[in-house]
Amino acid sequence: MLNRIRIIVIFCFAVWGAKAQYEPLARNIFINAETQQVIDDWNIRHPDIEFHSSFRPYLISTLRNFDDTMVHFSHYAIRSFFMSKTFNEGPDKHNQYNVQVLPIVDLQAGYDMLNKKVVTETSGGAHVKLNINNDFTFALTAIGGRVAYPTFTDTFVKDAKLIPGLGLAYRNKDGSYNFSNLTGYLSYSPNRTFNFQLGKDKHFIGDGYRSLLMSDNSNNNPYFAINANIWRIQYNVWYSWMQDMSRFDGTQKSLQNKFGTFHYLSFNAAKEFSISFFENVIWQGTDTNRVRTFDVNYLNPIVFYRPQEYSVGSPDNAFMGLNLSARLFKCVKLYAQAAADEFYFKEIKAHRGWWANKQGWQFGAKYINAFKVKGLTLQAEYNEVRPYTYSHGSTQQNYANYGQALAHPLGANFREYLGFLSYRAKRWMISVQGMYAIIGKDTNNVNLGSNIFLSYTTRPYDYGHKTTQGNKFTLMQSDIRFTYYMIPQMNLRLEAGYIQRSEKDQLGYELQSPYFYLGIKTSIWNFYRDF
Repeated sequence: MLNRIRIIVIFCFAVWGAKAQYEPLARNIFINAETQQVIDDWNIRHPDIEFHSSFRPYLISTLRNFDDTMVHFSHYAIRSFFMSKTFNEGPDKHNQYNVQVLPIVDLQAGYDMLNKKVVTETSGGAHVKLNINNDFTFALTAIGGRVAYPTFTDTFVKDAKLIPGLGLAYRNKDGSYNFSNLTGYLSYSPNRTFNFQLGKDKHFIGDGYRSLLMSDNSNNNPYFAINANIWRIQYNVWYSWMQDMSRFDGTQKSLQNKFGTFHYLSFNAAKEFSISFFENVIWQGTDTNRVRTFDVNYLNPIVFYRPQEYSVGSPDNAFMGLNLSARLFKCVKLYAQAAADEFYFKEIKAHRGWWANKQGWQFGAKYINAFKVKGLTLQAEYNEVRPYTYSHGSTQQNYANYGQALAHPLGANFREYLGFLSYRAKRWMISVQGMYAIIGKDTNNVNLGSNIFLSYTTRPYDYGHKTTQGNKFTLMQSDIRFTYYMIPQMNLRLEAGYIQRSEKDQLGYELQSPYFYLGIKTSIWNFYRDF
């Protein structure tokens, strides 16, 4: 049956051809777990001095040395789409038009054992790209559908009135939700050095599963970006228009504008070692007290924002970070991050638990072809974020977009341990993921630093703060998943899995949430349910 479906799909679209005869420089590579595993496998075994692994989405021009044959398993092709057609191709490579199409399907049925009910996710859409003369790309993705979730996800959706990573949730009488989401970009690369983009999408900074600097956790947002690749250096600057939900009443018009400027400088000191620096500033738009749009003081693409804040007497929210990675023995990648929302060395050295010691740390390792078994990947990761990190005196200026954190989905005041195992052979994959987190929740409505959507001015005291303070909330979640790639080139796959989630706190609350699921998908983004 599966072979028959695969043959029918291939036959229907055979007219397109599987691969274009040239490579558009301005095309982005999707942010998703499957693509990332392929790129990690290649980059760890074949380090490339010109490739910077910690900034996503990747430009296809930065993957010039990638080859499909360098990985050991069938996968979604990096350098081409399943359905692709080039028109007016000539020897001079001018006046060429390349069209790429990817249908998006996400059909899943699951059984929520806690509430003894079947829940279904039915969504779909299409992704279309037009590449012109190697230097210009227009991309558009539209998805939508009707979805229902197991209890642990549904609780978040009901409270936040949004679907994680996708925007507003419109609740139906039967408890399901309708949603729609549109994203895309215009990209121009006059050469291999510079790229300019205008779009609505997500970014991710880091080499791990989580990011303490910038993740793809929240909804898409409009941006203008400049990417420069010179020698061993990649420099990214982008300007974003985001939405704040602190006064959200269920309507689109209640969303408030906020803006951000981001700088990321990555330096490959060697093929095996990379160091990167990150900074940004977030500021609120119009509110009841003033009218404010994009601040021209933050247009400078090379200024350091903390001094810039002081020079203009700004109360805005600046943030800095560091990302490191090293590759060893062509099978191991070590990575780390440090995030600093505030950094006052005197108070850090004093060890008095000053509230404004707002920092976070990440340490992790990936081991590919573990124990010389081709396709076996192991990963471990640790994340810790101190209380009040990412929050601000004005809730409209916190480090969040559309009701979700721009960095780690757990917010702040937590410690998290992650473990991953996956084995891929040809079209098959088995993966196991485990997460254990201790989160310091608020008690008696006192702001103890976990909720980044509260103003830090409501803290109860200035000293004596420590990570996981408050009501210790323990979260454990494990996910085992079996995957069969029906058509690897378009990421069409069958999935069957089981999630076991456990929650408890010091006040006697305890909940077990087992969940079985089965689905068919061509997902192109990451959607997080483990928070």
